Amino acid sequence: MAISEMPFGWEPRARDFPRRNRLVAGISLGVAIVEAASRSGSLITARYAADFGRLVFAVPGSPLDPRCHGTNDLLKQGAIVTTSTADVLEGLAPLSRDDLFSRLSAREPAPEHAPAAPPAMVSPGEGGRALVIEALGPTPVEIDDIIRHTGLSASEVHLVLLELDLTGQLSRHGGNLVSLAPPQ
Repeated sequence: MAISEMPFGWEPRARDFPRRNRLVAGISLGVAIVEAASRSGSLITARYAADFGRLVFAVPGSPLDPRCHGTNDLLKQGAIVTTSTADVLEGLAPLSRDDLFSRLSAREPAPEHAPAAPPAMVSPGEGGRALVIEALGPTPVEIDDIIRHTGLSASEVHLVLLELDLTGQLSRHGGNLVSLAPPQ
C-alpha cells in the first residue's frame, strides 16, 4: 500500500518530507525515535505523533553525542524510555483491541468453513451526506468533530469527505482539518 498527498510522478523534494512525516504519524499507533539530532525530520514525526495523541518512544543516547540530543530532549518532554522491543510492545498493547502481538500459530481453515467475505462499504446515503455538508463551512474543522456532530460512523464520514474531495468541493488543512472549498 502506498499513501501520499502528491500526484503520481511527483519528484520528492526535501520540503515535502514533513508532509510525509505527518502521514506516517497519523497512520501509526506510535513512533519510535532511535537517534535524532536537535534538528531532525524524526523530531517532526514525533511532534506530529504527540499532536495526534499517538505514543512517542525514544531510545536514550549519550549526552555527548550530538546525534542523540533530539531523542534525549524527547525523553525530557515525556517520551517513553525505550531500550528494547518489549518496551514498544508493552506500550502498544493497551491500544490494540485484538491481541496483535501474541505468538499464535496460523492454521489453515477447514475446507467446509470458507472465510467470510469482508463487509461491503455502505454509502451513507443522501441524509448522511447532507449531515456532513451541513457540518462543514469555510472555517476548517476537525474530522473527529464532524463524526461526533453527525453521529455517523468514521467510515461514512470519510467516504463523504472523499467524494467531496474528488469533486473539488473540499479543502484539506494541516492537523486533520477540513473545510468547504471556496467557490470557483
